[in-house]
Amino acid sequence: MTTTETRTPVLELRHLNLHYGSVEALHDVSFSAYGGEVIGLVGDNGAGKSSLIKTVSGVNTPDSGEIYVDGQLRHWRSPHDSMMAGIETLYQDSGLAPDLSIGANIFLGRERRRRGLLGRLGFLDQRAMEREALEQLARVGITIPETQRTVSELSGGQRQAVAIGRAIAWAKHVIILDEPTNHLGARQSAEVLKVITSARAHGLCVLFISHTLPHVLEVTDRIIVLRLGRVVRDAPTSQFTVESLLAAITGLSE
Repeated sequence: MTTTETRTPVLELRHLNLHYGSVEALHDVSFSAYGGEVIGLVGDNGAGKSSLIKTVSGVNTPDSGEIYVDGQLRHWRSPHDSMMAGIETLYQDSGLAPDLSIGANIFLGRERRRRGLLGRLGFLDQRAMEREALEQLARVGITIPETQRTVSELSGGQRQAVAIGRAIAWAKHVIILDEPTNHLGARQSAEVLKVITSARAHGLCVLFISHTLPHVLEVTDRIIVLRLGRVVRDAPTSQFTVESLLAAITGLSE
């Protein structure tokens, strides 16, 4: 069996530092992430989680440090660069257009044009997009009766599942999920967690940011604890309980 020691990380951060003026947001942050694992990123408010995911996704430019994707050093000029490198980021608002169909949302910004003259004139291939969207969602265990339905007709859990499904469809290496179960009930959260495990089964790395510690413990393989912009713990999930994880977050375990 291949071990993490012999594999190339799909994402590697080396000594990232980031300041907002005089405020130190990230200090010497380093870790490696591998395909087929779910990593929990946890910490209290102000711990640096948002700064970290914005840096990985190309929103922030670090003051120093390096980002490697699949073994290659990367320099982001914009979030588009991060996306082109195979990193998909899903923020809390999910980024879905409620008045568009599910299929249209899956291909939002990546629309398929019709062949021939109609395509050159800008006509979209709606049937192909709906068919491919259904296939992509089914591939990760998301069952939607009709992709022609608008997102506004879905439950909160279904919306998040579709948003994650879109990220899985386009990600090559890493999916970053920022509080995907926030404001969802138990049943809807279970749907989302199931999709996360499906992403892992497809060989993707998932960075899962959440304040809901039982969800983190349920779905992750490893947990990275941030405090005041620093990594203070990086260990297998099996080493944590809710109580010990909370203690690591707050610093009470020291």
